[in-house]
Amino acid sequence: MAAALRGRGFRVTGIEADPVLAREAANYCEDVFVVDLDGPLPELKCEFDVILYGDVLEHLKNPLTVLRSLNRSLGPEGIALISLPNVANIYVRLQLIMGRFDYGDRGILDRTHLHFFTRRSFRNFLDDAGLDVVHFTATPIPLPMVVPPRFHGWALSIAHGFNAWLARRWQTLFGYQFVAVTRKRSSA
Repeated sequence: MAAALRGRGFRVTGIEADPVLAREAANYCEDVFVVDLDGPLPELKCEFDVILYGDVLEHLKNPLTVLRSLNRSLGPEGIALISLPNVANIYVRLQLIMGRFDYGDRGILDRTHLHFFTRRSFRNFLDDAGLDVVHFTATPIPLPMVVPPRFHGWALSIAHGFNAWLARRWQTLFGYQFVAVTRKRSSA
């Protein structure tokens, strides 16, 4: 992500708990803080135009504290872009109907997730963090990542397009992840 952002001209600061990954990130970031977000948070000395929380908050013991703390470094017109998995996705619902709630190595039920969110609980979470939602959407199940490559082609493209349409139209059931563009609440 840092490489893609830097390639588009952004100056990137990263936070990474793993020192090996932090060294790799340093190739693409202006600054990298090696910090476990479940511990003491870094004191960021500048304001940011954007803070990206890409699939991180659900892994933390106290995501609200982290969100509030780091967002203090947002500039006056800054945005926080936040993505979280939707635990009410149809896949999880069907698993529950079948009496299953099996954790995996990735996805909505990733075994490292400590918090689970629905659209409503995510919006409440953002409100509790003092954030106003500018834009809210849902992403589809990433079919190209879960379907074996030998089945990729026109049929998967059509299915994925329909999947994306469903995720946008019926976020609570077909959204795989929720993505919110937010701003700090004005003190009006």
